[in-house]
Amino acid sequence: MPWKETTIMEQRNDNGVVLEIALKGSLQNPAFSPDDNFIVFTRFINGYNIEPAEIYKFNLNTEQLTLLVSDGSGNINLPGSSWNNGKIVFASTREPHDEIYMISENGKPGDEIKITSRPDNVAYEPSLSPDGEWVVFESHILDIENDGIITKYKIDGTSSYIELTDEGDDCKQPNWSPGGNKILYQKKINGQWNIWIMNTDGTNKTQVTSNMGNCTDASFTEDGQYIIFSSDYQVNFANIYKISIDGTHLVKLTDFNGYDGATSISKDGTKLIFESINGDPDESTGTKIVLVKL
Repeated sequence: MPWKETTIMEQRNDNGVVLEIALKGSLQNPAFSPDDNFIVFTRFINGYNIEPAEIYKFNLNTEQLTLLVSDGSGNINLPGSSWNNGKIVFASTREPHDEIYMISENGKPGDEIKITSRPDNVAYEPSLSPDGEWVVFESHILDIENDGIITKYKIDGTSSYIELTDEGDDCKQPNWSPGGNKILYQKKINGQWNIWIMNTDGTNKTQVTSNMGNCTDASFTEDGQYIIFSSDYQVNFANIYKISIDGTHLVKLTDFNGYDGATSISKDGTKLIFESINGDPDESTGTKIVLVKL
């Protein structure tokens, strides 16, 4: 495999290696393709979370790099279930405000199509259902950053916008389960982010994590029985953890004296991929994408 260790990972105590992607800037939010041979990721050109941002795909076997989306705005995919059934979903800050877009896995810049369109609401952090028919995302009233509502919408436009979490809650970063029957999300209570799961119609909301630091950037394993996520639990910066959907069997998957976040797991369960940097990523020149064999 075309991966090798680089000096940025000298403090790693696991078998993590940096993917050799020939791009400057901050490489973030990697997600596996359905066949595990590719990843899609966001490149912030000017530093960590600093727009503009582009969407790329990268062949893990040949190292071929392909630009998918680039228009000078912030185009950002979500780790986890953003690539399904030949389609990739992402959010874009292009005018008039943030909305959800989609592009074919074999597309090129300019081929993307707009999925959501509302005058007074913005849409972030989209996840695609396994059949490629529905998108779930974080919805906010325009110009209000708090009180996110997890919302789903049918890509062909034949449904209304369906709110799955309550107005007044602060929820974000939904991710669809591979089986299509559950959606996970983050919910903030008393200043702490925790992971919750629910049915795809918004029923049976269940808290998964508790007293484990700030738990973010979550996605399901392929069998739907575990969740991987980033947390600052018992570490200086976030590392990657796994927990069963009933909130038991917590396992630490990465061991790094730095930041590991925005993680995805391969469909076959053998590879973990995430963004990483020595120290705090905020206001840094950017993260690299690291792969750990499980």
